[in-house]
Amino acid sequence: MLHQKSTPALAIAALLTLGAASAAAPEGPRARLIEFDAPGAATGVAPQCGASCGTQALANNDFGVVVGYYTDELVVPHAFVRFPSGRIVSFDAPGAGLGSYLDQGTVAYSVNDLGVIAGQYQDPSNVFHAFIRWLDGSILSFDAPDSGTAAFTGTLAYSMNLEGDTGGVYLDMNGQQHGFVRSRRGVIAEFDPPDSIFTLVCEETCLNSSGTATGFYADSNGVVHGFIRTHAGTITTFDGPGGLSGFGTFPASITATGEVAGYVVDSNNVAHGFVRHPDGSFAKSIDVPSAFTGQGGGTVVYAVNAAGETTGDFSDGNLANHGFVRTADGHFALFTAPGDGGGPGQGTRPSTINARGDVAGWWTDALGLNHGFVRIVCPDP
Repeated sequence: MLHQKSTPALAIAALLTLGAASAAAPEGPRARLIEFDAPGAATGVAPQCGASCGTQALANNDFGVVVGYYTDELVVPHAFVRFPSGRIVSFDAPGAGLGSYLDQGTVAYSVNDLGVIAGQYQDPSNVFHAFIRWLDGSILSFDAPDSGTAAFTGTLAYSMNLEGDTGGVYLDMNGQQHGFVRSRRGVIAEFDPPDSIFTLVCEETCLNSSGTATGFYADSNGVVHGFIRTHAGTITTFDGPGGLSGFGTFPASITATGEVAGYVVDSNNVAHGFVRHPDGSFAKSIDVPSAFTGQGGGTVVYAVNAAGETTGDFSDGNLANHGFVRTADGHFALFTAPGDGGGPGQGTRPSTINARGDVAGWWTDALGLNHGFVRIVCPDP
């Protein structure tokens, strides 16, 4: 197991059916989509990496630095950093498993504006460890105190804020998943919302500059709820509009001021994006007008920036993915990477949006191979 992209066991069926969009409108003249593959990335798919073969860009910062990971031809995952110039540097955490066809290796999930990166690696015994990579290339590995030491247990860092705090999850000796936040001084606070049997601090942009984390959890009845945990340890749980009566609520991003963006999956297995304000109220549901609204369709929000712009994907009738950016006042820009596939789960998948409105993500071709992209907002002439 390598890239655990926000899929709790109790909600995995719902998440796998979310995917994509109706014929996406062309991009406006003020945005440019750049596709890329990390040097050495696989050119074909393999069963060992499944839907994660190739290059996936997972996060970007306000200076245009993009991080993610790629699998090589021997299904060894490596983390990468892509600079605004287009130069890509790959790296492996010390101790990462590098055996052929084992799908272990290193994943970079989050990067702050100082260029510090958080992520996880899997060692040769299939145990997960979190890491922080500093700007000089040095890497610190750490584990939550109660993380397991058996195969497919351990610690995974998913988000990093500007102060150097990290957030993520650990799997204990029984394989049960819990949340954690680690301060820049190395103090780790483990936590679960009340009645949680599965806690996930979400990925990439889910820990803000105040040390407040967001994510979701499944309760003992299998219902998925959102949560917000402050630096002081106070946990607030919530359900998005329609989430409680459906498959649940899935926060995916938080701003410095506490705006939380994500999506709910309703009782018809249709996704709807949301933004939750710090006072607990919700903005109008975010739904791309041309999204497929049948079972498995809808609109998924993955990130929000300080300006209130959101990004994510929406589904077409074939359940293929298309990207969107939505302004705070409700205007949509739809986009699809040239060459992406039109089958279920294929297409274009945005991941994060920075303060400028640049989006990082990946697209999947008709063979199931992933490729990175960054969609850059062009300055006014």
